[in-house]
Amino acid sequence: MQTDKIVDHIVNWLKDYATNARVNGFVIGISGGIDSAVTSTLCAKTGLDLLCIEMPIHQAESHVSRAQEHISQLKERFANVKDIRVDLTPVFEEFKTEVSLEGKQSTVDMALANTRARLRMTTLYYHAGLLGFLVAGTGNKVEDFGVGFYTKYGDGGVDLSPIADLMKSEVYTIGKYLDVPESIMNAAPSDGLFGDARSDEDQIGASYPELEWAMQMKDEGKTIDDFSGRQRDVFQIFTRYNSSNKHKMIPIPICEIPKNLK
Repeated sequence: MQTDKIVDHIVNWLKDYATNARVNGFVIGISGGIDSAVTSTLCAKTGLDLLCIEMPIHQAESHVSRAQEHISQLKERFANVKDIRVDLTPVFEEFKTEVSLEGKQSTVDMALANTRARLRMTTLYYHAGLLGFLVAGTGNKVEDFGVGFYTKYGDGGVDLSPIADLMKSEVYTIGKYLDVPESIMNAAPSDGLFGDARSDEDQIGASYPELEWAMQMKDEGKTIDDFSGRQRDVFQIFTRYNSSNKHKMIPIPICEIPKNLK
């Protein structure tokens, strides 16, 4: 992996895209995770304005401290970086008073988790609209196109995706090259949507290295009958997520009206 050249390629791609779109900067949500840390650093390296936004909603303290550490580091390294903090906890709590919370608890919890992501997307686009900036996405390849581990119209609602062709392991390699804080490099990946420190692996049932392996196996045409033991379990997990979240990875279905009916 030619890390330095990949970094230069992404930075130039970001600059070219912004220039063609006639905008002068980017807005990005900072979570305290590796993906947002790498993406925000790449955006900062363009020299264009970058607004980093913290958007806590009953956030785990470890996530908050890592996000703040990263933002402080970015501002020390790049003069084009600014930040704001928008506490969305009161908005989220008010939302819950206006909707039904009845039903199976796990279903309610997931709906509320996705609501958190969508409130953050709305906040990012509000500030992007004020400034005339683009919202930079932080999804990586295995999340976006493997297991679909993101919220539709939440963290999946962005203007451009700088790292969506990079596997999670490659994002870590770039993070090390970009001097992302060790606290973020060493933290277990987490979407932070449940107000605690549960990891992505806790939710999915497989680690990112395992999911990357399964994604490669699927691309090679392998089936579950080719594996046994833990490999079989991981491949089954990947296949299940890939299938159930396919609606996130393909264009929205359009009901095309036959010409003879128009």
